[in-house]
Amino acid sequence: MERIRSFIAIELPPQIRAELRSLEASLKAGQHPFVKWVDPGGIHLTLKFLGGIPSTTVPEIIEAMTRTAQPVSPFALQLGGLGVFPNWQRPQVIWVGMGGEIDKLAGLHRDLETALSSLGFAPESRSFRAHLTLGRLRERASPKDRQKFGEWVTSIKFETSLSFEVNALSLMKSQLTPSGAIYTQLASVELGGAAV
Repeated sequence: MERIRSFIAIELPPQIRAELRSLEASLKAGQHPFVKWVDPGGIHLTLKFLGGIPSTTVPEIIEAMTRTAQPVSPFALQLGGLGVFPNWQRPQVIWVGMGGEIDKLAGLHRDLETALSSLGFAPESRSFRAHLTLGRLRERASPKDRQKFGEWVTSIKFETSLSFEVNALSLMKSQLTPSGAIYTQLASVELGGAAV
């Protein structure tokens, strides 16, 4: 049986991707060879990573997404500041946070977790932190490299008033290749609406 590496996400409009592209370009100028930057064209707001799912479960997942999205009206999000996981001393991931109607986003995430748990997907143990991943530090980055990188990121002020409307959830397929992941939308479910 075919298995599909997949996740549920909110896709970003072109103007947000353009802003992330320009932010990444300025960060790359910092010359940190141990950071693997994410292609801005593939950045999305992940709500739930599903892992390798049997292709036969796709209709059930779309149904769960539709039930979750139906009572939620579209809402606005905006890009926030820069951050790192897990902490500034040992960063592994650099990201942009989210602002705007975060309560609506958190409620959507919580309801999606509930709907998917009935299909056997375990709820995430960590609390949900809405973010867009910009880059990951490679394993070869030394503890000193990591600490200096964390300090450098804290010194960068990233502010923008750009916001965007969230009006759909996407079920995405992720194919891992040597040159990076390739993302394909399998289905889109409108907020307050139905599957497209």
